[in-house]
Amino acid sequence: MDRNRKWVPSFGAVLLILLSHMTSALEVPLDPKVLEGLPQPPTITLQSPKDYIFDPRENIVIHCEAKGKPHPSFSWTRNGTHFDVEQDSKVLIKPGSGTLVIDISGEKAEAYEGTYQCTAHNEHGTAVSNSIVIRQSRSPLWSKERNEAIVVQMGVSLVLQCRPPAGLPPPVIFWMDNNFQRLLLDKRVSQALNGDLYFSNVLREDTRSDYICYARFPHTQTIQQKQPISVTVVDNSPEGERRPGFMMPLGTTSTKMVLRGETLELECIADGLPTPEISWQKDGGELPSSRMSFYNFKKTLKVSDVNEADGGNYRCTATNNLGTLHHIIKVTVKAAPFWVSAPRNLILAPNETGILTCRVNGEPKPKITWFVNGVSLENAPEDHSRKVDDDTVILSNVQSGSSAVYQCNASNEFGYLMANAFVNVLAEPPRVLTPPNRVYQVITNNPALLHCASFGSPIPTITWFKDIQTSVKNGDPYVIHENGTLEIHVAQPLNSGKYTCIATNNLGIKENHVYLEVKEPTRILKQPEYKVVQKGMRAVFECKVKHDPSLIPTMTWLKDNGELPDGRFEVNVDSLTINDVTDGDEGTYTCIMNTTLDQDSASAMLTVVEATPTPAIVYEKPDSPTDLELTDQTERSVQLTWIPGDEHNSATQKFLIQYEDLLHQPGVWINLTEVAGTSTTAQLNLSPYVYYSFRVLAVNHVGYSQPSQPSSQYRTNPAAPDENPSDIQCVGTKPGNLVISWTSLTGFQANGPGLEYKVQWRQKDMDEDWSSKNVANVSQFVVSGTPIYVPYEVKVQALNDYGSGPKPEVVIGHSGEDLPLSAPDSVQIMVTNSTLAEVQWEPVSLPSVRGKLQGYKVYYRRERGLHDTEEETEQQEQVLTFSGNRSEGRLPGLQPYSRYNLTIRVLNNKGEGPPSPSKKFDTPEGVPGPPSFLNAVNTSLDTLTLEWGPPRNNNGRLAGYTLKYQPVNTTNELGPVKIMALLANETTITLGNLNSSMLYKFYLSAKTIKGSGPIITEEAFTVMDTMPPVGPAFGKVNTSMSEDGAVISWDYFGHHKNVYVEYIVENSKEDWIKELVNGSHWHMIKGLKPGTSYKVRVVARDPADPTVHSTDEVLVAVPAVPSRQVDIATQGWFIGLMCAIALLILVLLIVCFIKRNKGGKYPVKEKEDAHQDPEIQPMKEDDGTFGEYSDTEDHKPLKGSRTPSNGTVRRDESDDSLVDYGEGGDGQFNEDGSFIGQYSGKKEKDTHEGNESSEAPSPVNAMNSFV
Repeated sequence: MDRNRKWVPSFGAVLLILLSHMTSALEVPLDPKVLEGLPQPPTITLQSPKDYIFDPRENIVIHCEAKGKPHPSFSWTRNGTHFDVEQDSKVLIKPGSGTLVIDISGEKAEAYEGTYQCTAHNEHGTAVSNSIVIRQSRSPLWSKERNEAIVVQMGVSLVLQCRPPAGLPPPVIFWMDNNFQRLLLDKRVSQALNGDLYFSNVLREDTRSDYICYARFPHTQTIQQKQPISVTVVDNSPEGERRPGFMMPLGTTSTKMVLRGETLELECIADGLPTPEISWQKDGGELPSSRMSFYNFKKTLKVSDVNEADGGNYRCTATNNLGTLHHIIKVTVKAAPFWVSAPRNLILAPNETGILTCRVNGEPKPKITWFVNGVSLENAPEDHSRKVDDDTVILSNVQSGSSAVYQCNASNEFGYLMANAFVNVLAEPPRVLTPPNRVYQVITNNPALLHCASFGSPIPTITWFKDIQTSVKNGDPYVIHENGTLEIHVAQPLNSGKYTCIATNNLGIKENHVYLEVKEPTRILKQPEYKVVQKGMRAVFECKVKHDPSLIPTMTWLKDNGELPDGRFEVNVDSLTINDVTDGDEGTYTCIMNTTLDQDSASAMLTVVEATPTPAIVYEKPDSPTDLELTDQTERSVQLTWIPGDEHNSATQKFLIQYEDLLHQPGVWINLTEVAGTSTTAQLNLSPYVYYSFRVLAVNHVGYSQPSQPSSQYRTNPAAPDENPSDIQCVGTKPGNLVISWTSLTGFQANGPGLEYKVQWRQKDMDEDWSSKNVANVSQFVVSGTPIYVPYEVKVQALNDYGSGPKPEVVIGHSGEDLPLSAPDSVQIMVTNSTLAEVQWEPVSLPSVRGKLQGYKVYYRRERGLHDTEEETEQQEQVLTFSGNRSEGRLPGLQPYSRYNLTIRVLNNKGEGPPSPSKKFDTPEGVPGPPSFLNAVNTSLDTLTLEWGPPRNNNGRLAGYTLKYQPVNTTNELGPVKIMALLANETTITLGNLNSSMLYKFYLSAKTIKGSGPIITEEAFTVMDTMPPVGPAFGKVNTSMSEDGAVISWDYFGHHKNVYVEYIVENSKEDWIKELVNGSHWHMIKGLKPGTSYKVRVVARDPADPTVHSTDEVLVAVPAVPSRQVDIATQGWFIGLMCAIALLILVLLIVCFIKRNKGGKYPVKEKEDAHQDPEIQPMKEDDGTFGEYSDTEDHKPLKGSRTPSNGTVRRDESDDSLVDYGEGGDGQFNEDGSFIGQYSGKKEKDTHEGNESSEAPSPVNAMNSFV
């Protein structure tokens, strides 16, 4: 113990000394050319995250990349033990790296879960990766459960629990209804962070049977759904208003722990009536507004990037008009380890000392553990040069060969950090990294920095010399920095010159030269001056500048520190001119002179005043320029000068210069150039062999002046052409030729007389001489006798009497094409299904194409159907073209059960080649088309006959027909479906035991062995059992008043009409108000205004029948005060209604008695209705219903069906047995020979019991649009 006490202070002193030397520690060079030749321990450059959740449908890829010199080798551990990659055929390690690729197809992915760690090793050390936890993503099914229906009083609070299955990662929760519509959330109804649905108070409209919780699992993109929850809100004893209370969290206080850097989520959900408002505050401090946000109608508070200061008490307050309630959440901030200073790589020379520091923080305080080359220091070989003090490792007097990689691991209960840092012991002579002969430019009186970046081990010493001889010492005006940079605080012209830096250590010396140029500053000699200018006049600001002649200046003008407007502003070398000044031009104008090194600027203001009253100014076009003169005449240029004419009070904006070519285009003036309105000279570029005459036009804002008088004629001498023809093309138009064409030069471009074109051509890649031909006055040349479709090189050069044009460019083209010689071979056809086939062939050789291959044409024709009875018909041949060098293609749209004939031809630009040998193939059977027609005939009281025609396209051997039919009542509600299987040779059937006066809908489809085809539908009525009365359709209309409104009752003798009650205020001219009342003989009109009289009538109308039945108008007076309650039993309408119901029941009993004794037949329909199978309920293609007659409540018995309430019929309730309708009963025949076996079926649970599946009923992609 005494020895330890003596050692600690001395160690602290050594540590301080060593830390003071860390500023001069050798940095790892970034120059890759330097790194390339240095030995280096491994460094991990890429690794997978610590927590890796993989998708079981994809390969597992665990990254591990490292660099080093020599390149490191890699190994892995799994769950702490060596993982032999070569022994597992499913595991592949990428070449040159340590990245693992695990193929889990066909394997149990769970077998590869675990903790993986990568090791990178070379002869200088070992680096290790983080521990990477590999877990499979999971999306478990919802546990099967049956949710009891919830009945709740209006106004109370309610929680619908979601309790999703625990997935990896956790699922995203949302609530929807049966129609996949998101439930609307507001401050009353909200979803908690755990997915539960909270109602602060329930309302009547919250009643529904399809509250469904969905869970979407992000990795697998799958969605699971909970069984629907039914909620019924009743108001027989509604809850009154009440003070707020917290539904979550419970009580007055709660606690929350959050980690530093994560997002703090606090939640308060309150009940109460009216719905409470939620507000938040932090006791003893302010909420961090920059990192804070509210969600879920302020019920959720989120604070991002949490730090220690975010701990404390957060108060959420729920308030309504009855009171206020508080809840305090005590937030504690913990921290996983985080870096204060991670260890850095060290390069040390032999016998030097270095320090590795690993400084971390966290809550609780992390524990630091050191490793060397992946081995704990406690288990590593002893090294007397190494001392460890908590977060610091001191390496003293290191020696060659002691390079290693050190690992620092800092951990607490919330996580860990690990970093690799190598110690590389090198003996390297100096190198200078700054590029040689670099030139530094600075402005006089500014600091200059001359760099001398170096590398070596030991660290080189830097010395500087000026102009090779003068030694530069630390001191005014020079400063030599620790990194070798030479600084001159205030550079002067005398400091310009050549500087040499020398890097020296005990292994060698290296020098480098740089240059310093000290430039003159940029200065504005004449600044712009303050101007007062009248509107419409011109303002000129001058800005004359002096700068270093070796620097390129750029002048910029600004108005009010912004860019100059477009239009009337002219920027010259040393001035700014503003023409036709307006009020908007007033402001501050700044000229800025920039060079690559510095700038100078100056500003002046412009004030615009109203013009002094003067006689009216007349603005006119300028007069023509005069006195045109040509000077400085050369072969290709001339200078034109002129005297401007009168501007007529409008400044000249520009001058337009035109020329006339008296040799090639006499009388035609062509625009040559434009110059500024302030110029009176122009330097004109000319072409050879042109007889020039010039004229000038002046332009102001009124328009163009008249042209000046033409100048004297100036003739340029002829010369060789400056350019060759353009748009050179070479293409064959027929076999054996090559057409070379071009765009000819104009006379102006010819540059002299005797213009010709030298056309040259030769076959490409044949190493032969050019053939040539000179032609004139043409724009194309035809080469004959060429081989079929071979490439040619072509050149066209212009020449005249004075020489040839520039060297022409080579253009590639092909000679003429001919029809292909060969046909595709080895044609094979694979029939994919009844309407699709794939065809493959052997492509022809490219020489036999004899042209540019455009593709292949496939000709195919249907010869006949494979059905014995089908008539032979001539079918039109079909053609498909496949572009390019193809060898396969698809033939869609084939007719099933048919024989086809196929040939293939190759295609080039000339045409098609010969056909391939004919190939025949057959298509298999498919589903048939719809029956050709379906008609209902011979209708009677309880029978009708259906007739139909066979499908126009059998697409196979017809196996029969399926007939389904069901009744439709007057409100378009569907009755039970009956299904009949019919033979293939049947085209008519008579249906019995139908209800009279009933609409039936029929569905008929044909079928083959491949299945049923499309259905064809028909509707028909059976005959009415009694004729409608000849008299009026309506009987007497009765009216009475109740507390809720006016009660209207009537008798109606019509049939299949839409019945409406219509009413209007007496003596009003507005339209009648209509209310539909189908299926009833009374109606209550609500919302009538007290003390008002209304006219009321009952109307029956049908869009398909122009006849409209209507009652007489009756007058209803609404009393001003509510009337007293009247005994319903004494009301005439009630007595009449009871009599009508009794009469209807008597008629139904008589009809049933007649049907029961008619012909002694079995009442199959009643048996069938009693034993309905839920699997043959009327169905749409998607949701289980047919057509527009579907009942929206899919799981309830249809209205009008005679199924008993318990869904079964006892055997002893009927004497008419049909083999007990039992499972497995054989089909039998009744007394009149009709087959009844089709009616037996397995008895299932009622459909209203629901589906036991917990899978979502919709596609995943449809669900993703909601999340």
